[in-house]
Amino acid sequence: MRKPLLLAAALLALAAGAQAQRQRRAAAAPPPAPLSALAAEVSQDRLRATVERLVGFGTRHTLSARDHPTRGIGAALRWTEEEFGRFSRDCGGCLQVIRTGETVTRPPRIPNPSLVENVVAIQRGTEFPNRVVIITGHIDSRVTDPMNATADAPGANDDGSGTAAVIEAARVLSRHRFPGTIVYGVLSGEEQGLVGGRILADYARAQGWEVVANLNNDIIGNSCGSDGVCDDANIRVFSEGLRWQGGDQLRAQVRSQGGENDSPSRNLSRWLASLASDLSLGLDVRQIWRNDRFGRGGDHTEFLNAGFPAVRFSVAVENYNWQHQDLRTENGIVYGDTIERMDFPYLRRVTALNVAALAALARAPMPPAPTVGGAVSTDTALVWNGSPGAGSYIVRWRRTDASQWQHSRRMNSTDCRQESGHVVHGPILWRNLLCNMVLRGIRVDDWVFGVSSVAADGSESPVASTVPGGAFRPYVAPPPQPAQPARQ
Repeated sequence: MRKPLLLAAALLALAAGAQAQRQRRAAAAPPPAPLSALAAEVSQDRLRATVERLVGFGTRHTLSARDHPTRGIGAALRWTEEEFGRFSRDCGGCLQVIRTGETVTRPPRIPNPSLVENVVAIQRGTEFPNRVVIITGHIDSRVTDPMNATADAPGANDDGSGTAAVIEAARVLSRHRFPGTIVYGVLSGEEQGLVGGRILADYARAQGWEVVANLNNDIIGNSCGSDGVCDDANIRVFSEGLRWQGGDQLRAQVRSQGGENDSPSRNLSRWLASLASDLSLGLDVRQIWRNDRFGRGGDHTEFLNAGFPAVRFSVAVENYNWQHQDLRTENGIVYGDTIERMDFPYLRRVTALNVAALAALARAPMPPAPTVGGAVSTDTALVWNGSPGAGSYIVRWRRTDASQWQHSRRMNSTDCRQESGHVVHGPILWRNLLCNMVLRGIRVDDWVFGVSSVAADGSESPVASTVPGGAFRPYVAPPPQPAQPARQ
């Protein structure tokens, strides 16, 4: 019995030492900048300069020139790499700048084997480097014919605006440190079939990253539509309702237990709407409860396919004359995606919301994966494993027909039960906790339940619902149950 006792004592000593070291680091570190201050660091002038530079490459079509010094996708990717490299030098090497790419054949839009590459900057978390939030925008552009790789395709708004937001977020946030990792992804191949999104999602999966969220920004820089309707006070956030990853097996569970409106992405959308309200940017989130615009798609879909929570930011009103169009004027109507059509004060506010969201998510613990019980009972019981870095949890519930959370109750992590062993997250050994809460007089049939994690500094994660597929980690099908003997 001596060896197990010695091992347990050593683990406890290691955990205590790691906890003390973390507390010393926290005490010595400057207090984190308020989210509003980080949002205020976003520069409208820099966003404009970035879009001007991107437009200056003539075309950024995925199949355009890769070796021309000043025109085409190759020159645009090299410039982006240099920008990330410059930010990294300014922050003492805090960014790892890489390219993720594949040689792809994808008829009809990539008919021949072609190299499709993303430029990615990784800002490692100080405590939880494997817990990751990803911001993306696509750098490639196109005109009316998606196969025309030579014509001028400025792509100012689609998606120079999203690319500029990613680059500006890297400039601002690389000056600060966060417990979790932030990944800045400039993607190629979106117009040729969401290729860059799939490549980065595959890379994230291969790295074993715990992806909390993908914030995909695609067409976020104009505020007036082709019908003359203008709206610079809202940004649309698209989110899937029923989790796609998991397929028919998950849907069978949802049919019994509910969850049509509670995927991780839908709860991420709710979280973003609340954040926008708190920041008072003059910009509200209009939650659009479908994966993307009607019959259309974006790179976030590939993250959803991989099992990662993802949403798309897009303007409140689109102007269809200014996207996917040859540069021309017909019957007095100007067509083409040029910089003169953009609203940069609006783009600054959308980027500021992204910056604040990235910072908040990188500070917050991972949402837990709660389960719920209470059939044929007047009470409801919730159970979840503790999230490393969480000082408390907030249990939330709402009526099944309500769109937003209505009630809440807080629980400190010290009230959770210590389980045997510890879990390692990054450089820190954490206690393995089991948490539970009983809601007396609350009948499980009539409500939807969820739990969020809260860090010591108050940073709160999105809510993870107790429904099938509600956890923020990729869905894993439960093992098959053994066949039951036939009843006589």
